[in-house]
Amino acid sequence: MSTPELTSNSTNTHILVVEDDVELAQWMSDYLTAKGYQVTVTGRGDDAVTIIQQTNPNVVVLDGMLPGLDGVDVCKAVRPDFTNAIIMVTARDEEIDEVLGLEMGADEYLTKPVRARALLTRIRKHLDRQQQQRVQVETNSAEHSSDILQFNNLIIDKQAMVVSLNGEQIKISTNEFDVLWLLATQAGRVISRNELVSQLRGFEYDGFDRSIDLRISRLRKKLGDDSTQPFRIKTIWGKGYFFAKDAW
Repeated sequence: MSTPELTSNSTNTHILVVEDDVELAQWMSDYLTAKGYQVTVTGRGDDAVTIIQQTNPNVVVLDGMLPGLDGVDVCKAVRPDFTNAIIMVTARDEEIDEVLGLEMGADEYLTKPVRARALLTRIRKHLDRQQQQRVQVETNSAEHSSDILQFNNLIIDKQAMVVSLNGEQIKISTNEFDVLWLLATQAGRVISRNELVSQLRGFEYDGFDRSIDLRISRLRKKLGDDSTQPFRIKTIWGKGYFFAKDAW
């Protein structure tokens, strides 16, 4: 088994070049390194599988015909776990070879002779796509996180409309959940009855509507609050309600 050659620089973007033509492999390594990428080179397909599994490169530039294991078999071996781009490069230009490579998991197909700009364009395209995917995942994660509030042992999941306290799910109605969510998103400040009624029911408090008070009373009972001296959802006389952050 040959020892892979590693050319490092300051970038964290890792390109694996799998090519048994020594001159071509060196040319690609030099060219990509000059463009600011970290490049690893190996000339064997079986070595490539090990390197991919161990280092998870951002892009693999993979020759179709290789000793040890050909490019198609490399794709087949790593694709179940490797999600980054594989660009296959081969001297063969028959459609059946391209189809087979793509079916085994290659993302792109280049035929030799490889043109520098074409190779770089394809690499950059896949790196941009990977960056967009990472941003989307982070955005989705952030959006989902904003739909979950946690106060010590109390967890409120808006998306699932689930409330759990001390590891146990609390059964509450939709109306009760709406009140709890609004109070929890304003934790640490007093919310007036007028504000609660306006946001939850769409009209100003008239001094007679007690539906909010009833919902809060039921919430206190279900959430283990003291009905006579509530310490979790407090009543601030003459002002409104106060959701205590640290009482859970």
